[in-house]
Amino acid sequence: MHFRGLLFGLRFILPLAIVLGLSAYAVVPLVDDLTLRWFVKDLDIRSRLVANTLQEPLQDALAERSRRKVVTLLDRAARDERLLALAFCAPDGSVQYKTPSWPAAVGCRDQAAEDVTLPQMVKLPQGPVHVNRNRIERDGEHMGDLILVHDMSFIERRSADTRKYVVVLFAILGVLISMITVFTAWLSWRGWINAMKGLLRGELLTSPSRGTASPAAVQPLLSDLRALVNELNLERRQLAGSGQAWTPERLRELLRDELAGDEILVLSNREPYIHQRTSDGIEVSRPASGLVTAVEPVMRACSGTWIAHGAGSADRETVDKHDRVSVPPGNPSYQLRRVWLTKAEEQGYYYGFANEGLWPLCHIAHVRPVFRVTDWNEYVAVNQRFADTVVEEAHTDNPVVMVQDYHFALVPAMVRERLPKATIITFWHIPWPNPESFGICPWREEILKGLLGSTILGFHTAFHCKNFMETVERYLEARIEQEASTISFGGKLTQVEAYPISIAWPEADMSPSIEHCRLEIRRLNALPAAHRLAVGIDRLDYTKGILERFQAVERMLELHPSMIGQFSLIQVAAPSRSSLDEYQNFEARVRALAQRINSRFSEGGPAPIILRIAHHEHDEVHRYYRAADVCMVTSLHDGMNLVAKEYVAARDDERGVLILSQFTGAAREMAEALIVNPYHIEQGAETLYRALTMPEAEQRERMRSMRSLIKDFNIYRWAGRMLNDAARLRRRERIQAKIDQHSEPAMLKRVV
Repeated sequence: MHFRGLLFGLRFILPLAIVLGLSAYAVVPLVDDLTLRWFVKDLDIRSRLVANTLQEPLQDALAERSRRKVVTLLDRAARDERLLALAFCAPDGSVQYKTPSWPAAVGCRDQAAEDVTLPQMVKLPQGPVHVNRNRIERDGEHMGDLILVHDMSFIERRSADTRKYVVVLFAILGVLISMITVFTAWLSWRGWINAMKGLLRGELLTSPSRGTASPAAVQPLLSDLRALVNELNLERRQLAGSGQAWTPERLRELLRDELAGDEILVLSNREPYIHQRTSDGIEVSRPASGLVTAVEPVMRACSGTWIAHGAGSADRETVDKHDRVSVPPGNPSYQLRRVWLTKAEEQGYYYGFANEGLWPLCHIAHVRPVFRVTDWNEYVAVNQRFADTVVEEAHTDNPVVMVQDYHFALVPAMVRERLPKATIITFWHIPWPNPESFGICPWREEILKGLLGSTILGFHTAFHCKNFMETVERYLEARIEQEASTISFGGKLTQVEAYPISIAWPEADMSPSIEHCRLEIRRLNALPAAHRLAVGIDRLDYTKGILERFQAVERMLELHPSMIGQFSLIQVAAPSRSSLDEYQNFEARVRALAQRINSRFSEGGPAPIILRIAHHEHDEVHRYYRAADVCMVTSLHDGMNLVAKEYVAARDDERGVLILSQFTGAAREMAEALIVNPYHIEQGAETLYRALTMPEAEQRERMRSMRSLIKDFNIYRWAGRMLNDAARLRRRERIQAKIDQHSEPAMLKRVV
């Protein structure tokens, strides 16, 4: 028996022994009490039986006043081995007749008892006795009381025996259960160890072997471990001999080696570069979007085509006759194909169904989703328009199409219909709710069917994958393989996987310096050089927890008044969806709350909340990251939230503290951040104070760990994992096509 298996079994035996011992300790007094009650009841019955038997003869003897007859009756009854003595008491309480063994300590009448017929227990020097009194009456006249005294020493002897039996029984049970537990633990331990060794040796464990765990028992864990081992082996093979991490160059090598230079098309609503007409001419900017932050570096490495909605005021002026423009400006590496939408289409598809319907529905942000038939019709039409554009831009019949986010839930099935050989990777950048919540959508089946046109469907976390698969199971007739994480629908297979998105790791030489950024940002905001500073970088959206963040600042200043005038939060909020009433109302609430808090705590000094509602370029945001002592990410619900990762990546000084909402995907990866519940205002306040007063050594330890994680798990690894999976599926389809091609002539030959 393996020593570790014994230790594993002892983990169960020790608590079991303690529980059994305590149980025996508690049961023994109960058994004693129960045994005593049984025997006392038995003695009561015996006493009444003897008294009833003596009733008539004793009445006659008393009536005759014959002392000899009375004494003879009592002596004859006392011959019973358990009946110790008898006595007859006169009505005045004096003993008239008694047997020789009558104990003097037993009185003729218990003055405390109102009913002399009640049995009593009396403790004598020789042991406890049971006393039973019975009235003797004749023709209604009280002649006296017959008293019977039973010896109870036998009860003590039997109780002692019973205690021994109970203790022995519990001991035997403990030994038997412990033996079974140890043996079962040993078998389970040996089975799991053998299964893990088999997995590491490459065995499939398709059939049970002697001494191993059942495949059904280990299969869920083995599936996860097998996937992890395969992924690590794949990455090891890709990086073997080069010593390189995931970089644009490695991603390009992957595309060349695994996808043989196959065509890459990216589809999103938001374009990576916007051309705006200004008084100084046409200016180019990047929108405040986590999607753009994540995907744009991938496109630079892939040199494909990005299809997006052209929303800039000068976008039409900068494209060619095919509505294309090369980007990035100054160093073009891929094509941007713009699709034009009318105001009505944009209002219905984007502002209506996507952002008044799907956005609040998926974020569960306590904002009621709104669904209109007119918005849905526009959503369907615009999705079809973009699907047609994908087909137009495809130069082959089997491109790799990367569909981004909730704006294009119908596109995968639409493209699949036109390009059945295409590999469609859809990534859902926002959370996926539980089936009950998603059931609110009137067109839930259409959304699900559209997404199941994907070859690969990605989410940020395994939790969102689980929610999606449960939603499909609830509303569609589909075959779902939980262990393989696949859904078969309409003759097509969709792989549902978690691909936590990340950012491009910055270059080693980051400028300007931390010290320069600290001084510059404080000077621009009229703050002292030593002022403590927190920063929030968000779109002005009700899911980002901006109001809760302000309330935490207010509560922190209430609890720690020494921070008043010494601390400020700079909230950078990029305007978003400003045409929607909900967002207009939200902006008004943000401004009002900031003004109220500032009026309470400014006291002629720096304002505790500095609100910057405007679009900020990436370089400006980068300076804020490097200048801030604390970054607050308090989203009420988020798919990932890349602000948290951008802040960590910007801190090459390994200083600063990240406060991160537990409701973000990033919180599942970055445990070294200070994790908070944004709805718990007091917790947020105390966490903010802890961040502001955290020792530098602890800051470095936490920041170093998070930076190492993000550096290794960067955006190129995110894209590489998806494209690797796509390459694997494409190879499988090609092999299957060849098999089908060769099998058809053979089938025809058999028919002939």
